[in-house]
This record gives sequence, C-alpha cells and structure tokens, in this order.
Amino acid sequence: MDPVYLDYNATTPIDPMVSEAMLPFITQHFGNPSSGHAYGVKTHLAVENARSQISSMIGCNSPEIVFTSGGTEANNYAIQGIAGAYKKKGSHIITSSIEHPAITEVCKYMETKGCTTTYVPVDQYGRVDPNDVEKAITDDTILITIMHANNEVGTIQPIQEIAHIAHKHSIFIHSDCAQSVGKIPVDVNDLGVDLLSIAGHKLYAPKGVGALYVRNGVKLEKLMHGANHENGLRAGTENVILIVALGEACRLIENHLPEYRKTMQRMRNLLETELTQGNIDSRVNGHPTLRLPNTLSIGFNDVQADELLLNLTSIASSAGAACHTDNIEISSVLEAMQVPLEYAAGTIRLSVGRYTTKQEISHAVKEITTWVEHKQSMQIKGA
Repeated sequence: MDPVYLDYNATTPIDPMVSEAMLPFITQHFGNPSSGHAYGVKTHLAVENARSQISSMIGCNSPEIVFTSGGTEANNYAIQGIAGAYKKKGSHIITSSIEHPAITEVCKYMETKGCTTTYVPVDQYGRVDPNDVEKAITDDTILITIMHANNEVGTIQPIQEIAHIAHKHSIFIHSDCAQSVGKIPVDVNDLGVDLLSIAGHKLYAPKGVGALYVRNGVKLEKLMHGANHENGLRAGTENVILIVALGEACRLIENHLPEYRKTMQRMRNLLETELTQGNIDSRVNGHPTLRLPNTLSIGFNDVQADELLLNLTSIASSAGAACHTDNIEISSVLEAMQVPLEYAAGTIRLSVGRYTTKQEISHAVKEITTWVEHKQSMQIKGA
C-alpha cells in the first residue's frame, strides 16, 4: 500500500484532465509555434489559448503572461528583471524573513551585483506588518517582493495593503503566488501587484512549467537572450506540451476553486482537530484564520521531526526541523516566527489536496498519535 500523501505543498499529482489535454501535443501536434504553416499554427493557437486560460484565472490581459520553466525562474525574472531595467532609479529590494529560497537566494545574488536587501520581520503567526514594510522604504527602493502565502505554515500575507504602500512610493511590487494559486482566489487587480509568479507543479500541472504576470508598462531586463519569443521577453521555443497543461490546470481552478477549497479545508480541519484534541502536547504554527485551507504546520513537544517522519513510513509529509547528534536545524520560517525550540524541533508540515480522503486522514492521525504519545510518555517516564 502506498503511503498516505500529505505533502501537496511540495508538489501535486497531475490532474487527469490535464493529462488528457497534454496528450494530443505529445502524440500528434508537434509543430513549432513560430512556424507559419499549418503545423505551427496549430501549436501557436494552443499556446495562446493556454495564455488566455491563465490570464482569465488571475484577471489580467493575455499579453501580460510570460511562460517560464517554473516558479523559480518566474521569481528570478521578476527580481533580476526589475533590478536590471530600473538600476538608474535605485538598487534597494525589500522582502520578508520567511520567503522561499527562490526569492532569498536571488536577493543574495543581486547583492553581489550592487543591490541591497532589507528582510522585514514577521509576527508569531508568520505575518508581515505593512507598517514595517513602509518603514523599510528608502529613496533607493525599487522593488518589494512578498509571498502571497507561506509554503510551510500557510499564513496569508496582506498583499493588498503592501501593494498600496508600494505604489504610494512609486515602487514595484511582486508576489510569489506558487502556494496560493489553486487554493484561494488570486486576482492581480485585487492584490494590486505588478508582477506575480505561478508554478505549475503546485496546481496539478507537470513540473517544469510556470508563468510570470508582468503588468502592462512594467519593463524587465531579459534573462534569456535569443529569438523574439514571448513578445520578446523570453527567448526559446515554447514547451507546448507543458504550456497546454498549465493552461488546462488554470481553467480547472477558475471553474472549480470553491469546491477544491471546501474539500481541502474540510480535510485539513479534520486532521487538525483529531491531532490536537487528545493527550498529545502539540502546537499549531501559523495564523489561525488567515491561512491556506490545506496547510497544517504542527509541532510536537519532546519529539524530533526527522525521527518522527522516519518512523511514519506509511505517511508522506515534510519536516520543519532537522535534528542531528549535537544540534537542531530549525527552518528559517519557524525561526523567524520565534516558535519555541521544544515545538519547532518536532514540527511537521501536513498539506492535503483535492484527492485527500477521510480514510487517509484517519490513518494518518492514528499513526502520528500512536508514535507521538509513545515518545512523549517515554520522556515523562525518563524525567
């Protein structure tokens, strides 16, 4: 029997309808979208249809969508592109202390190119205070990049407020929406962002494809040089198969998001209730209400997360800490939230998806509680 999959924030399976949409472009329609003959026209129309499906989902115009190889490239292009195009205006970037490495590592790289970065703190729930963002702004600030929802604890950020502050100071704002798309509504005009990143494999499309929304009028310095693909923004022949898949995945989200969200929240809430109502000493991390509907970050006292997951072979999930012989490595997110060490060391992330069932939740709860209760009781006896 396969392990119960509770790691949907890491990656998702491909939706069957997405697989079906891809198939003709694997087996039949192979033309280059830049070719003027019938074979090229067929694939060109497919690419533009996918662009339209994505733009419809997030409320923008089709030409504002640039296809990328994934969320990481989209984030790189947003940060490096703005920094390069507007270097005469400034070189200061503001981000948060809980961003994904696809943001923080880019910022570190840009620091070697003369940029400076301010990492604003978060509160105990992992939420950025917009006032802290405004206080960090200088005359040299050109970009604010804050994720929409955190990948570890699920906390949703006040992007609208931060965007208002950014535009008041004539600063561009980018948001990494890899985790939020497909789980909660994401609309570029509602959020007020200038740039927005999407990762296909987080929303039931394949790995290796993503998109960057670039508001009309925003300039980017090119990352990829070559022919004039993607309206001159990204050179290279488009990966039609994966682009079609991403488009279909976004169409499904636009049509079914309320039911997807309801299912995920019901399963997550059941999981959380069952794990916290017993005798286990635990702590839920993240905002109690402003949180992704599918994400549960929970820490267990007197437990080491990696040891827990090593023993739970029938469950697939992620740890928030790595415990070694003489030290404990806590994730930067939990550290920034100042989660007490005794709980941070035993934190795991359980993320449900569209296909998670009550039977899987029951199995996971039984396995986790049995092991944790045993471990905590042994600690008590040892004390």
